[in-house]
Amino acid sequence: MSAGALLLSGARLASGALGDVLLTDGRIAAVGEPGTLPAAAQWLDLRGYLLLPAPAEPHAHLDKALTLTAAPNPSGDLAGAIEAWQRYSPRMQHEDIVARATEAVLLSLSHGATAVRSHVDVNSAVGLRCLEALLAVREAVRGQLDLQLVALTGIPVTGAAGADNLALLRGALELGADVVGACPYLDPDPEQCHRICLELAAEFGVPIDLHTDETIDPQVLTLPYFAELVASTGFPHGATASHCVSLGVQDPEVAQDVAERVAAAGIAVVCLPQTNLYLQARACPSAPPRGLTALRALLAAGATVAGGGDNVQDPFNQAGRGDPLETASLLVTAGHLLPEQAYTAISTSARAAMGLPEVRVAAGFPAELMAIRASTVGEAVAGASPDRIVLHRGRVVGRTSVRREFPLLRTDELLAENG
Repeated sequence: MSAGALLLSGARLASGALGDVLLTDGRIAAVGEPGTLPAAAQWLDLRGYLLLPAPAEPHAHLDKALTLTAAPNPSGDLAGAIEAWQRYSPRMQHEDIVARATEAVLLSLSHGATAVRSHVDVNSAVGLRCLEALLAVREAVRGQLDLQLVALTGIPVTGAAGADNLALLRGALELGADVVGACPYLDPDPEQCHRICLELAAEFGVPIDLHTDETIDPQVLTLPYFAELVASTGFPHGATASHCVSLGVQDPEVAQDVAERVAAAGIAVVCLPQTNLYLQARACPSAPPRGLTALRALLAAGATVAGGGDNVQDPFNQAGRGDPLETASLLVTAGHLLPEQAYTAISTSARAAMGLPEVRVAAGFPAELMAIRASTVGEAVAGASPDRIVLHRGRVVGRTSVRREFPLLRTDELLAENG
């Protein structure tokens, strides 16, 4: 047996059964009833914990994280957030970006996310400064979690006015960015923007992850063209559409048709409830749309639907705590998913959107796991206990313990009175 083998003992599994789980060489070697697996060099007592596939964060903005005080957004809407960020971002320094991004990514890790995909601004205001900082963070956290970096280019990308942004996007990929990113729906020529970005991603052999239709305006709907383009080109490197807000305000027939095209093209959709609930529909005096994508239509069509946290305490979201279980809870509350569906969105589907291997608590799968003080998936999503143990590649990389006391409560007297 490998010298680095780790035996997880007495965990509650999602099925409700208790079990032991043996990890070797970064994978799950065996799952069995308590006491039935061979001893290992290391042992971890998980009695009282629920053992689940680890969450993943498919859409973050680590370069923006924790800037709310420095870049306030009094209006609270998307236009105000963009304006606040444009005022602040040119003044950012390398050390500050590294410090904030490191704090934010470790916050996500402490909450269970062993893989994070962060969009990183690449534009004329900041050049490649944010990416250079995030590349340093990626190297620093290597071995603790997987960090993917999306080069999020400025707008426009098309025409003579887009030449500089396109050059920066190419430079970002040459520097080491993992994914092509852009906001085609904001470009003067959305279809050409899609084509340019997809061609560049194909040239470098990397995935594409686009901010798509982040508006409640039903007239803005570029997602069908993205699906058509990916399907017609046979793009093989992985395509993701994030936000897709306007799909949620379409007529049911339109939403169903687009969802089926998205599923057929193999595009993953990332729903971002925290930020879109915060930013969208502020101008609606009554019955505001929720700002979420068409979850039911997408799931019914068989599309991959992931959930992401997006922003953490910055101009785009004053709240946000980097916890995938917060995302899952909002997918239940605002998106009307079942808790089990919501957890799938932040784990299995999030990893699929990121092009990562599937994880199950079963022999042969990667040992990307989270143990949380809970007895069911529903309890984990609802309670979001901070008491968690996080495992990446078969090793413990994060542990948060909580001690709860009620010093004025005499439990012995309470038990005696009710005995």
